[in-house]
Amino acid sequence: MRRLDYRKVISVIEDFIREKVSDAGIDGVVIGISGGIDSATTAYLAVNSLGKEKVLGLIMPYYHNQDVEDAKLVCESLGIEHRVVGINPIVDSFVARLGFQPDKRSLGNIMARTRMVLLYAHANQLNRLVLGTSNRSEFLTGYFTKWGDGASDYAPLINLYKTEVWEVAKLLGVPGRIIEKKPTAGLWEGQTDEEELGISYRLLDEILWRLVDLKMSRDRVAEELGISVDKVEYVEGLVKQSEHKRRLPSGPVF
Repeated sequence: MRRLDYRKVISVIEDFIREKVSDAGIDGVVIGISGGIDSATTAYLAVNSLGKEKVLGLIMPYYHNQDVEDAKLVCESLGIEHRVVGINPIVDSFVARLGFQPDKRSLGNIMARTRMVLLYAHANQLNRLVLGTSNRSEFLTGYFTKWGDGASDYAPLINLYKTEVWEVAKLLGVPGRIIEKKPTAGLWEGQTDEEELGISYRLLDEILWRLVDLKMSRDRVAEELGISVDKVEYVEGLVKQSEHKRRLPSGPVF
């Protein structure tokens, strides 16, 4: 992986947040706090940049599990205002109107889009921006819900790979149990990111860095990492298949 000066990375991100909030002339930011590493790291960076009084954390569970307690831990550790908004009745009302029972992936997408509606409702009411929590690993592979957790005004972590977010989190003092837990989007009980992606983040990041940043051939990536070309092609496929998620809607030119 690339070698970064993580203290400099933190400084650059904090300056970025501060500048964007100032330029927009708004009163702060709203962040969806999931109990995971990305939202925790984003919240710590925002507080360092703006002060805790300008950061609102929204905890929006569908399942009331350990993730809720971890999200509360993040907010309480930072001393930021936070609100717990259970999305069960909202999501269930959507499902009731569909006329069919969505599969678990479709239901997860409804949850993610419901959370984004709530984030923007609070941001609009409070004259704030929504800070997204997407990282580069998930952005490049399309591991996010379009117009759901992939939507935000600014995404401070968007150019950091997942393994790099872990390093930033350690320096920021994010609670150890948040750093050490298995990453999950909380889309259904027992769901984990690496199982759904079909690859560990550490290997994924090594492949993505070589394929996307260094523009290496598949064969060379496989040789350097001591893995099969099939594994590299799998990751390349994730990037290509999700290209539409990284673009605004387009249409024909006349």
